[in-house]
Amino acid sequence: MEVRRRVLRPAPAGEPLKPKQDPNSQQQQQPQQSYLTNAVFFGLFFSVAYFLLHRWREKIRTSTPLHVVTLSEMAAIVSLIASVVYLMAFFGITFILHPFLNSRSSPDDDIDLDIPKLPVPTPCPAALPPKLPPPPLPHHDEDIVLAVVSGSIPSYSLESRLGDSHRAASIRREAVERITGRSIQGLPVEGFDYDSILGQCCEMPIGFVQIPVGVAGPLLLDGKEYTVPMATTEGCLVASTNRGCKAIHVSGGASSMLLRDAMTRAPVVRFNSAKRASQLKFYLEDPLNFDSLAVVFNKSSRFARLQDIKAAIAGKNLYIRFSCTTGDAMGMNMVSKGVQNVLTFLQSDFPDMDVIGISGNFCSDKKAAAVNWIEGRGKSVVCEAVIKEEVVKKVLKTSVEALVELNMLKNLTGSAMAGALGGFNAHASNIVSAVYLATGQDPAQNVESSHCITMMEAVNDGKDLHISVTMPSIEVCPIN
Repeated sequence: MEVRRRVLRPAPAGEPLKPKQDPNSQQQQQPQQSYLTNAVFFGLFFSVAYFLLHRWREKIRTSTPLHVVTLSEMAAIVSLIASVVYLMAFFGITFILHPFLNSRSSPDDDIDLDIPKLPVPTPCPAALPPKLPPPPLPHHDEDIVLAVVSGSIPSYSLESRLGDSHRAASIRREAVERITGRSIQGLPVEGFDYDSILGQCCEMPIGFVQIPVGVAGPLLLDGKEYTVPMATTEGCLVASTNRGCKAIHVSGGASSMLLRDAMTRAPVVRFNSAKRASQLKFYLEDPLNFDSLAVVFNKSSRFARLQDIKAAIAGKNLYIRFSCTTGDAMGMNMVSKGVQNVLTFLQSDFPDMDVIGISGNFCSDKKAAAVNWIEGRGKSVVCEAVIKEEVVKKVLKTSVEALVELNMLKNLTGSAMAGALGGFNAHASNIVSAVYLATGQDPAQNVESSHCITMMEAVNDGKDLHISVTMPSIEVCPIN
């Protein structure tokens, strides 16, 4: 075994030699000094902390400002800080003493071990894939991102604080990526006017979704041609709709009839007894009271006109369904204001009425409900057309008999077997959703707007096909 001796460095000329110390005596003295020092600082920490807490409690009782300190308190604070620094170093938390530790040299720094350093293997640079890091945000934006991630700056306040909607969206987008740990690079952020949606359409944007818009038609309806815009990502939807428009057009067109136009809102109110709830129900449904209620309701808008009031009772709770015309608007906000006026008016005769909610889901909005299927909501429409036999064969690639049988077994019988509610059709929801997205309607109202029953019948001695669709609850804003 090879033994390397320590190389003794000669002392400089004129410098006295340092006396050698017994290593055993050093090992015995160091633990004793360490135990004593630890005990001193532990005792100092707890005694000073107790003293300061006792003094601050007295100040709180006597309403003395906490920042006014005496000399003894100042000495206690300094002692507390010193003991904390020592104890943190004792427990291994040395980042506070890091600058001091780096300046100190080890007593064994003069030992030359003469150990050869082996080269550290590194991979070939050519074998490493090129890394292209994304460009960092500017320094000031980076600070804001960190503040949003930490929660010190609310994400919703970026637009108001920065005054730049596009910059706010970019910063919020970066914060979302860091919080979730997921990349959203596939979501575009450039090329959109975020000022146009500020305070109107969408809060806390981080980008936008691109949906392709196609057109079907022309659709010949009531003697006029219409081009139908459709926003969708489903293949063949626009193509199949366009083929249906062609079949209708070459057969002479379709005709439509608006059966009813009434948007609804149904608040829920509660009384102390079912008897009082019944009294309000009778009052609202009495034709003698309708005119006075209509005057109060119609004050909310120059377009809103109350048409009907129906009430349903459940114990002490009463659900009041108001129906009114709303002009060219879809009318949800309009009818809600009118309902609020009527409820305020009713408080004079029914002071014990407790309004639970302006909407009690008896309307019913954005939900499949039998009340919409039966009573209607929004626009109630029926459309019909007669498709000639040759058009069925050439354009639709089928026969009249096959379509009639398929409609009966699928759209009618099959939907009944499934317990469908307003779903007696092939895929009305597809077309309604695509048109709503393309024209700026509320896509969530596709739920009840797609209620549709499709009827097919052979006419003209079985040669031609009569087809109709009845949709009782289309919620749409015509001016869009």
